Amino acid sequence: MPELLAVDDLWVTLNTARGPADALRGVGFTLQRGDTVGLIGESGCGKSITALALMGLLPEGARVAGSIRLQGQELKDLPEAELCALRGNRIAMIFQEPMTALNPLHTVGRQIGESLRLHKGLSHAAARAQALRLLERVQLPQAAQRLDAYPHQLSGGQRQRVVIAIALACGPDLLIADEPTTALDVTIQREVLALIRELVREDGMGLLLISHDLGVMADSVQRLLVMYGGTVVESGPTAAVFAHLAHPYSRGLFAARPRIGLPRGTRLATIPGRVPELADLPPGCPFADRCTLVVDACRRAPPAPEPVAPGHVVRCIRWREA
Repeated sequence: MPELLAVDDLWVTLNTARGPADALRGVGFTLQRGDTVGLIGESGCGKSITALALMGLLPEGARVAGSIRLQGQELKDLPEAELCALRGNRIAMIFQEPMTALNPLHTVGRQIGESLRLHKGLSHAAARAQALRLLERVQLPQAAQRLDAYPHQLSGGQRQRVVIAIALACGPDLLIADEPTTALDVTIQREVLALIRELVREDGMGLLLISHDLGVMADSVQRLLVMYGGTVVESGPTAAVFAHLAHPYSRGLFAARPRIGLPRGTRLATIPGRVPELADLPPGCPFADRCTLVVDACRRAPPAPEPVAPGHVVRCIRWREA
């Protein structure tokens, strides 16, 4: 039986002010039903572009090479009409910012019911009844009264629950959550993440969770992909990656996390430099210009994947020295 999702040697080239630039460079991973996979890295590393490529929502003019298969069906060259039949139905996405993801001109009940009417053929009354059940399932307080509310009448946490309800409406096989707790306070973040984990477990969906938060990944996913410069530089079971951070970039992310108990005035560790523009990515290791272990060989060609432990792979020629 084929994997739920199989991404193989995925390249995405975008048109920029400085000409074509590769936003994704040979990304590959698989995901089974019930699997939870995390994609982590700084802003600009290619996480959201990966999600948009899976959804077929890349910017106009983007060029895609490689393969994206959903249960064996190739999605890369699928006509737009067929992609529309998949989006919101078999593949759903929780977007970063719930206020911009929701239409301010329509009630939340109508927005949840839209995909049910389009994909499932439900009547207006049946879609409204199902929308209420979904709002209750995502634990929105006073769900019946909220059906006729507009997004601006809800708090950030309530809007995020509505966005989750829309994503779950048609019972998707694959759920993509792109920074689902952005702009939420810590307590609401915890509630939203716990809700997503519970719903994924109940429905047996595959989950691709995108975040820059190591703590979120440690608590939420079985496998972790560390991304930099449009490339997956380290991947493996989450516990194994955290136990042996092999790539210098993974180590830098871990060292930069805030920690309780540090003396007042202690400065957090930082990774020198910044994520390069797409047009400035070097031909070799994308992290070469920020790495303290860099040698000439790092700059000449992209490093091949090397095994660290069973299922744990790193793209770094000097990971043993680290």
